[in-house]
Amino acid sequence: MSTNQTLQGDELALAPSGLGPKKPSSALTLTAGLLGFALVCLDASIVNVALPAIGSSLGGGMSGLQWVVDAYTLAFAALMLSTGAFSDRVGASRAYAIGAAVFTLASAACGLAPNLPALIGARVVQGVAAAVVLPASLALVRQAYADPARRARAVAVWAAGGSAAVALGPVAGGVLTTAWDWRGIFFVNLPVGALILVLLLRAPRSQRRPAPLDLPGQVTAVVALTALTFAVIEGGTAGWVALVVAVVAVVAFLRVEARHPHPVVPLSLFRDRTVAVTVAAGAAVSVAFYSMVFVFSLFFQQVQGRSALQAGLMFLPMTGLIAVTNVVAGKLAGRHGARLPMLVGQGLAVAGLLAMLYVDADTPATLVALLLVPMALGCALTVPPLTAAMMDAVPAERAGLAAGVLNAARQMAGALGIAVFGALISDGFVAGMRLSLGISAALLAVTGLLSFRLAGPSASRA
Repeated sequence: MSTNQTLQGDELALAPSGLGPKKPSSALTLTAGLLGFALVCLDASIVNVALPAIGSSLGGGMSGLQWVVDAYTLAFAALMLSTGAFSDRVGASRAYAIGAAVFTLASAACGLAPNLPALIGARVVQGVAAAVVLPASLALVRQAYADPARRARAVAVWAAGGSAAVALGPVAGGVLTTAWDWRGIFFVNLPVGALILVLLLRAPRSQRRPAPLDLPGQVTAVVALTALTFAVIEGGTAGWVALVVAVVAVVAFLRVEARHPHPVVPLSLFRDRTVAVTVAAGAAVSVAFYSMVFVFSLFFQQVQGRSALQAGLMFLPMTGLIAVTNVVAGKLAGRHGARLPMLVGQGLAVAGLLAMLYVDADTPATLVALLLVPMALGCALTVPPLTAAMMDAVPAERAGLAAGVLNAARQMAGALGIAVFGALISDGFVAGMRLSLGISAALLAVTGLLSFRLAGPSASRA
């Protein structure tokens, strides 16, 4: 695509100098994409440490705090199935600008929320915008680099930014909540969002491409996931009604996907053993990692009486090593195939989770922080190879769709894990925490056994 074609209809005239339109900058485009991806990843984890402060300020109990996290994650996960197609239809640059602007405004609404329902509603809007930002930011980065080698490096930088943001989230949440207020974790998004919109002025303008949408599939997926989460969090009679709605929606979703010419989740993907195993493993990793961050953020503050800053710093040993481990995992997968690092990673995570079964209110916080490290490293060691294995298992033309399915499954699993484990700890924190650890370990043990069925090193290299 030529520069003139890329910028048609969107030139930024440098009047009155007569120098013509500014040329798109690949480096600034990468920076814009990286910031957006990092921002939406950060907001998935930064809120956890601030939950006790939010509860003290706005009330709502455990179920309200669960919805503060899951309102974002549910919208993010469910709509990610279709936002890639939306990005293609309106153009990646336009979709990204829309998503970044809405995310920034929603962040302001979160920071200004006068009550818990207003905060949860604003978190839903944040999640919707995040679902647009993620695929559009990647598409924007990819189109900014024509050379395949430079493009691969740029995408690697983009991905590393997201990993670093997830790792930084708990620490940043503790620092901002202590130094400012819980509202600071949302207001900090405003200057970053504004910077993204400024940088987009130098990004290449994307062409629109026809992309089919599966609205019935998308709607039934949202209903099913939301109803199931509501049933787990709220319980009671309303919970049973929601569970029935979730079952009906799941059946409707499966029927729609089986018949739609362009389904958001092609069921045929799961006939491939590698796809099925990697999606299951990715979901189990998300349950363990995101749910444990949620549970132990509350444990440090509500059970051990630590401050938000202290709680955030307790996550520093585990989060500080995640980005490095991701890189090591990618190299191991390239050398030995996906199966070995996946097995080692899931085994390490299981061992770490089981070791934490002995944690109680009197366990030194420093020891708890160190015990979280094996679980986090195991999860970080597992994700890059399982992602690579899934991408290798599908045709190139379905790679984007497969990536969307994998990421959506991981986000959905994390949301449901928080819903289930939040309900467990509300009936007795330490007992519920231990049960949550056991469930997470069991899930990873099962997916670890399934990972033995993946292709070995020689087949992976071939």
